[in-house]
Order: sequence, then structure tokens, then C-alpha cells
Amino acid sequence: MSLRDIVFNYPAIDNHAHPLLKEEYRRSLPFEGVISEARPNAIGDAIHSLPGYRAARQIAELYGLDPGADWEEIKSHRDTLEYDQLCDMNMQKSGIQCLFLDDGLRGVQEMANDLGWHGRFTNDSVYRLVRIESIAEDILKSLPPTGRDVLVAFASALYTKLRDLARDPVVVGFKSVVAYRTGLSININSDDVSNVERSIVATLSSWKRKAKGSDVLRLADKPLNDFVVRTALSIATEFNKPVQFHTGLGDPDVILTLSSPAQMQPIIEAYPKVTFILLHGSYPYSRDAGYLASTYQNVYVDFGEVFPVVSRHGQYAVVKQLLEMTPISKIVWSTDGHWWPETFYLAAIQTREVLYEVLSEFIQKGDMSERQAISLTKKALFENANKVYNLGLKRVWEE
Repeated sequence: MSLRDIVFNYPAIDNHAHPLLKEEYRRSLPFEGVISEARPNAIGDAIHSLPGYRAARQIAELYGLDPGADWEEIKSHRDTLEYDQLCDMNMQKSGIQCLFLDDGLRGVQEMANDLGWHGRFTNDSVYRLVRIESIAEDILKSLPPTGRDVLVAFASALYTKLRDLARDPVVVGFKSVVAYRTGLSININSDDVSNVERSIVATLSSWKRKAKGSDVLRLADKPLNDFVVRTALSIATEFNKPVQFHTGLGDPDVILTLSSPAQMQPIIEAYPKVTFILLHGSYPYSRDAGYLASTYQNVYVDFGEVFPVVSRHGQYAVVKQLLEMTPISKIVWSTDGHWWPETFYLAAIQTREVLYEVLSEFIQKGDMSERQAISLTKKALFENANKVYNLGLKRVWEE
């Protein structure tokens, strides 16, 4: 088969996404969120960007509308579709065979479907990614904010909970959003007990004082955040579970200047038996991610989320920058799909378009053969994730 056949038809393992909204919440969030994670008062401008224009055209074509349809026309049309039909149209066109879902995103428990519901769109099981900060926050809310015992109680509960989750066959790995909270320069010193204790007490005291009964507790104090990460990495070592880290772009809460994976070198070296997955192509720090993946045996790069929130030219640059150094055996793919089924469709179709363009250029310039480009495609979309997460899946598509 040709490179085009493989790129546009090979099944994919989506190694990082989030659940879709329940039908009753389908109109509860701004639909423009499919292309942007801007704040609500800024997200309306996203439709006037290159990613916005391209996404509108592709969604319009999927729904049989005029390619020039604007966002209001698209939203009006999708409101006429049955929700199951809407989801099926997008998910079936994505070519995704297997889904990994992080269900720790705030609002998921109330507004989104559970993991099992998503099984209708895959040929294999839907796997869970455990967001470690969400687990830690739930544990903290059950503890009294007093004395040294609170550290012992928290550490014991966190260790036990994460070990239990690591044993769950549905849990394929852990995920950290420490980049959103205190940054990726993670302290490797496990003797920092007094600061961790003070951090726990301060976090609990602030929550109980300000929240006034609210269920929202945010883990955002560096000694405590770093302790949670180190605990998860220790358990990941024991159970051979990959750990994903949000790197690079995200919503406005991310500390962009602290989200480069280059800051993770000490923690990567401190846990050589842990497989680190650097999410989202680390945009705009893609070269940093590629360098780490080429230098450390235990580092892999995911090239998701830039599809569709970055322009075609930007996506093209990200893929080329990652491939400047990254071995093809160290690349995995994801949609970072969430809330709306269109996020999965757009990520999948745009990934395949840009991958084909980049690899075709490499072939034309003599940087690789078509056979090598086909091998890269298979590994990036399916085979690498199948191996690194120990899935043992068989492809549903025959060449």
C-alpha cells in the first residue's frame, strides 16, 4: 500500500483524551472551545483565527454544509442532529481504535459520560488515565488540617490509593498536571518533609477558610505538588505504569514559562525506570521534547492537542521539529479530545493531513524512503502506544 493509504486509513490509539458531554449538557459550554482553551471572555475571537477558519470548513464538510458556512450556521445545524448521531458521525470518521480517557478534568463527573459509555466508538476497551492531582485533592478534603499526623495520614492514603489504582486493569497509566499548578521544575529531594507538612496544613487551612463548604480544593503549593508527583513516580516504577505530563500549551491556568519539559531533566534522571510521556508536543517547546526523547531511553513524546488549536503551518512546524531528533520508536499520538465529538474528528483528520504533507516532503528530499515513512506512520499512530502501554492489541484494519 502507498503512504497515502496508510496515513489516511491506519487505525490509531488515542493515548490521551477526556470524556464527551452527556446529551443534557451538549449546549452548556461554548462550542468554540473545540479550537481554543482561551478564557470565556476571549474565546469568541478564536473563530477569527487560521485554526478557526480551517476547523469551520472541515466541520461544515462533515455535516454536508457549504464549505463556507460560518460558526453560527454550524452550531445551528448540529443542534438539529440527534446527539448519538452527532457523536457517531465524528468518532467513526476519526479512525480511533482505542481510547485512553483522563476523567479527572473538573466538571467531568457532573457533565460528562462515563468511560464505559465511550466503548461504543472503539473496537477495544476504553482505558483510564488517573490524574494524580485529582486523587490527592480528594484525599486532602477528608483530612483535618492539624499537626504532623496529617502528613502521615495523607502520605499513607495517597500511596494506598495509587497502588490500588495501579492494580486496576482498566488503568493504563498516571497523568500529572503539575505544569498547571507549580511548574515542571520538580524537586527530587524526598527529604523535604517539613515543607511538605507545612504545605499540606496551609492548603487545608486555606480551603476550609475560603471555600465555605465548597467541594473545590486546588493542589497548588510546590512542596506538596512535588511530593504527589514523586509518590506517583515511585508507584509507577513498581507497577511499570507510564506517567503522562502536561507540557507546553493549555488553558490560561498553565504556567507557560514553567511548562517546558527541559525543566524535567532532574526528575527524568531520578526515575530511570519510569516511562515519561510528554504530552501535546510540548508546544511551543517542541524541540525540547524531541531532545529529551532522543537523549533518554525512558522519554516518549506525544504529538496531540496542536491539532486543531494550532494552524496548519504551526502543526507542520511542530511535527518537523519533533522529528529533527526524536526516534520514530519514541512517538505516540493523541487527540486531547474533550466535551465535543468534533474535537476528536478534527484532531484525527488534521493529524493525518499534516503527517502526510511532512512525510511526503521528507521522501521528496531524500531524507527517508516511502517504506520508512510508512513505518513511521504505523509506529506513531498505533504500534508505539500498543507497546509502551503493554496493551497487546490487534489492528482491526487489514492492509
